[in-house]
Amino acid sequence: MYKSRLMLGATILSLVPALAAQAQTNDAPALLEEIIVTAQKRAERLIDVPLAVTAVGGDALENLRINDSNSLTNAIPSLTFQQGANPTNTNFRIRGIGTQLFGQGTEASVSVVVDGVVSARGAQGFAELADIERVEVLRGPQGTLFGKNATAGVINVVTARPSDEFGGRAEITIAEGNEYRAKSTITGPLSDTVRARLSGYYTNVDGYVRNVTTGKDVQGAEGWGARGKLEWDASDNVNVLFSMDYRKQDAMCCASVPIQLSNATMISINAPVVASRTNRQISENTDTYANTEQFTGSIQADWDIDFATITSISAFQKFNLDNNQPIDRTNSDPIRFLGGPSVAPYSAWDYNAGEVRLKQFSEELRIASNGSGDFTYVAGMFYNHIEITRPFNRRRASCVQNAAGQTPLAVGAACPTANLRWQSSGTESNLKQDGVSAFGQAEWRIIGDLKAIGGLRVQYERGKNSGTQFGPLVAGDAILAGTTYRPGGANSGTFVASDWATTGKAGLQYEVDRNFQTYGTYTRGYKGLGYEMEAGADFVNQSALEPEHANAYELGAKYVTDDRVFSINAAAFLTEFSNLQVQANRGDPILGIVRFQSINAGSSRTKGLELETTLRPTDELSINSSFTYAKSTVNVDGLNCPVQLQAGAPVVPGTSAVPYNTCVRRTAGGTAFQNLHGATLPSSPKYRVVVSPRYEREIGSDMAGFIQMNVSYQSAINFTIEQDPLTRQGGYALVDLTVGVHEIDDRWTVSLFVKNLFNKNYFTSIGHVSLLSSVAKTDLVGTFNKDADRYFGGSVGMRF
Repeated sequence: MYKSRLMLGATILSLVPALAAQAQTNDAPALLEEIIVTAQKRAERLIDVPLAVTAVGGDALENLRINDSNSLTNAIPSLTFQQGANPTNTNFRIRGIGTQLFGQGTEASVSVVVDGVVSARGAQGFAELADIERVEVLRGPQGTLFGKNATAGVINVVTARPSDEFGGRAEITIAEGNEYRAKSTITGPLSDTVRARLSGYYTNVDGYVRNVTTGKDVQGAEGWGARGKLEWDASDNVNVLFSMDYRKQDAMCCASVPIQLSNATMISINAPVVASRTNRQISENTDTYANTEQFTGSIQADWDIDFATITSISAFQKFNLDNNQPIDRTNSDPIRFLGGPSVAPYSAWDYNAGEVRLKQFSEELRIASNGSGDFTYVAGMFYNHIEITRPFNRRRASCVQNAAGQTPLAVGAACPTANLRWQSSGTESNLKQDGVSAFGQAEWRIIGDLKAIGGLRVQYERGKNSGTQFGPLVAGDAILAGTTYRPGGANSGTFVASDWATTGKAGLQYEVDRNFQTYGTYTRGYKGLGYEMEAGADFVNQSALEPEHANAYELGAKYVTDDRVFSINAAAFLTEFSNLQVQANRGDPILGIVRFQSINAGSSRTKGLELETTLRPTDELSINSSFTYAKSTVNVDGLNCPVQLQAGAPVVPGTSAVPYNTCVRRTAGGTAFQNLHGATLPSSPKYRVVVSPRYEREIGSDMAGFIQMNVSYQSAINFTIEQDPLTRQGGYALVDLTVGVHEIDDRWTVSLFVKNLFNKNYFTSIGHVSLLSSVAKTDLVGTFNKDADRYFGGSVGMRF
């Protein structure tokens, strides 16, 4: 491996001076491309759209080695990604705002839309990016046109449509660590009125964390997908697009590696793994996995009636997730004595498994004006039906000390069968949701170059949540601590809730000239009712999470020089959220109770500034750069304190006010809690910067060479809403480099790349270990991406 790194590195470095030596100033620089987007569900020039939106084309995604949606953060600084233990508690954030809770009864705050079809839950949005035309990231609440699960923003993915000329492309990538990727596309006409496109991908990325117990490399994934499109010109003014998309991934994800251990017992049972910030090993007897499967079928019909286009999008989606997330994170075979239930409420917790089975049907019917006259508009109706089934089972074992007169068990000793005490429980919940809405947005030229912007959405939703909590899964087990199971009583319940909401947008837009416009807008956002579907839910005494509301203010300007060599987009924003839906930790580390509860609490705010620039001073050189400053804060009462601060929490009597941002308890021996005010939201850096220069020059008569660099920096973050000082990560920068050659007409391309050139270690999450958390209070685990270590690779692509 080290030899291959040296060979690839030497090859890359040898090409850099050869290409750079040919750099010369060109007196006639190429013009910047005019980007067309559908951010307002109409085809418009990006510079004309009065909202903050970043558009990244398919070629740019390939140049930056962005293979999946998670990696979009490398190109878009306002977008961040927080890794969870599985896809259900992994989420995107825009301007620091994202989902503050996990659970399939609630919606994500960042909506993912693919070819006009919205994903019902956030777990569906983490996928490979193959055969993409462009990705648009709309920042801030977008509820007027995109619905109720877009309070933070929208990731709008547009895949390539069939072509009226025969063609295709293929690419193979091989990288260190047994990483193999293949993509291919073929497209062309089937008749004068019918065109087709078929694309597929296969990905196999070996694990980059070694499990010393099983001998496996984990954190890897294998997946494949296929998409077919058939486009039919039914008449001169009617176009119909049939699409089918299937993708499947089996992932050994997402285990956490020990990065800090101070407790002697934890150090012993993790041996031979040594905890450190650069540790790449775990010692676990049970695999962590998250296997997903997604199918989407849609029919889009567009009817051009001259002054407007009527569009219908009918879609059916099916999504399945099967995952197991061991809680103990150790080799618990054999099960060990760790000090008895008073010290270690459990010694083994390998079975913590669940599924998500989701079905969704949606229909959108809208009309949008054609052209760019004095009055433009979009109006329509939307219907959505969702069914989610969520089974979840948990089983764990504790070990008790020998009775008096027997030989005492030593800490770390194998637990005799007679000393084992098992606990287990299960739940199954079923949620059905129906929503219908009517929406419209218009822009009207009031006078001269001043336009008024107005939009409104009225929506109604109804949900029915049914659930059952099971008793012990195995005869002889006790009920798992912290559940709401009631022996001999009712353990099932059904709850129905409904809600009406009105959201909208208002603003002004002033067009200085065709290449310079400014705008100011106010947007009212809304995130719908939430339901409790996870393990530990009390289905007998259910209630709905109240909706979140957002008020957003934005001032922006977009400008491109007349010679189209330089462009800049700027936006200043302020968004305030009320009735925040958050995940409150209601567990108890001393009793071994692991329980999270979804609640409404407090409010949050994000404010800041965004800048995006593109510079093309010569034909050979282009530089894209972007900068985001976002201060994202939260006010929420009653959160658990970081575990290491709980013991020292002072008592504040019930009649006294609780100071902000301080760990306290109401009574001696009571639960320690804190009321946060102005606290930083998790995974929300204050600063993010991305700079992507690309230099390309002809070599001979039919070839060209290129150098592509991507530099991204983010400031410090905290991974937990509890403001735990131990889960803070400092700022860091990542540098990726690609060099290569291609034929002038792009029939073939060969490139070599290095990810994380300067080998900067970073994490995607940091948290406390749960085993022995009552005594191992400063022990930490973390997750990270493959590119937390430098690695090299190469790609070969062809087009025809």
